[in-house]
Amino acid sequence: ELKEIVFIIQSQSNSFHAKRAEDLKRDILKQAADLGKELPTVLLIHQMDGHEGAWTILPLMRDFSVTYGRNSSWIFFCEEDTRIRVVKLLETLGRFDKSKEWFLGKALYDEESTIIHHYAFAENPTVFKFPDFAAGWALSIPLVNKLAKKLKSEPLKSDFTIDLKHEIALYIWQKGEGPHLTPVPEFCTDDVKSYKVDHCATTFSNFLPLCGEPVKKEDIFVAVKTCQKFHGDRIPVVKQTWEREAALIEYYSDYADISIPTIDLGIPNTDRGHCGKTFAILERFLNHSSPRTPWLVIVDDDTLISIFRLRKLLSCYDPNEPVFLGERYGYGLGTGGYSYITGGGGMVFSRIAVQKLLASKCRCYSMDAPDDMVLGMCFSGLGIPITHSPLFHQARPMDYPKGYLSHQIPVSFHKHWNIDPVKVYFTWLAPNTEESLNGKKVGYNREDL
Repeated sequence: ELKEIVFIIQSQSNSFHAKRAEDLKRDILKQAADLGKELPTVLLIHQMDGHEGAWTILPLMRDFSVTYGRNSSWIFFCEEDTRIRVVKLLETLGRFDKSKEWFLGKALYDEESTIIHHYAFAENPTVFKFPDFAAGWALSIPLVNKLAKKLKSEPLKSDFTIDLKHEIALYIWQKGEGPHLTPVPEFCTDDVKSYKVDHCATTFSNFLPLCGEPVKKEDIFVAVKTCQKFHGDRIPVVKQTWEREAALIEYYSDYADISIPTIDLGIPNTDRGHCGKTFAILERFLNHSSPRTPWLVIVDDDTLISIFRLRKLLSCYDPNEPVFLGERYGYGLGTGGYSYITGGGGMVFSRIAVQKLLASKCRCYSMDAPDDMVLGMCFSGLGIPITHSPLFHQARPMDYPKGYLSHQIPVSFHKHWNIDPVKVYFTWLAPNTEESLNGKKVGYNREDL
């Protein structure tokens, strides 16, 4: 029965994302009403109070077990851009015995072991499957109850959340004692308009959001963090690739080099975190750039970014709200902790977010503290949520499953290890690999980069 499914939308509190999640909730309830069925429960994760780490899902398992453990059969998770055919979903879940432990989804796997998964399954990474959240994924209630019981006796370790879908699959798998992910062909990430989706219970509707005119080039100030030892090899890559897309760009270093040119902020280079340098950049943006420039982007000198696509993405965000946008990681979220935007993929700030941050007393505890984590801690303390976009990437294209990247138009990648970064940029990010034609995805000629 439909009322036995609890839908959980992996929503966010930013106004753009919250509205999309509400639209999806309305659509699920309308489909249920049109079927004449008793309405299912539909919950938005960002509205679940009391859990800073609600987005990491595992801390919610005990609540799910207590509240839904008796009268429900499935918890179905999806993203705000997942599109659901309720009848088809009912039919699909109906194939599985709801009294057993099931972990269902569209399977992703690593082609080679990767740093973002701590080189897990290095012998053969293809053996371990984890769910593509965009297609939706489901847990049977017996499995939810089992996970809740385990969490009660063994609290979550308080460390990093880097790739949630992989980490949840690892936790459920329990070193081989728990269920593997069961691949479900009806959970799809094809475009909702595609001819391939007749058999699908879920589809996916968004490759790159656009909410009107792209923001103007002049509305984005780009700050590149560098240091003297990388002037010769990393900065030429920026100049050959994405620099021309940026109207306002400055390079911040520990040495003033007029040939680039770089600006010496008077902060010595540190081997570890760059908190001192990043806060100096934030202060410079607030005090020395035009107050009419609403957006700041801070990137590393080995970040590859599409400013062209970022301008489209930012059309969806209100610069009058405190926005802190990028790829979200978590630290210590099983026991409190905080979320942060990982710096390598690029950190995007609205001017008002920078103003609120600098007006607070929150600062680096040391010059070489990790800047991205300190910023996460500060914004968490200010009650300003960070906003996640999966289009920013802390690693290289080869570090992500092909199936995951196939429903994205990426905004950034990071690192030059063992790749030709210029080739990666022109294959994945350059504006002339233009991305959508009347809303349809155009195939890229992407080699295995």
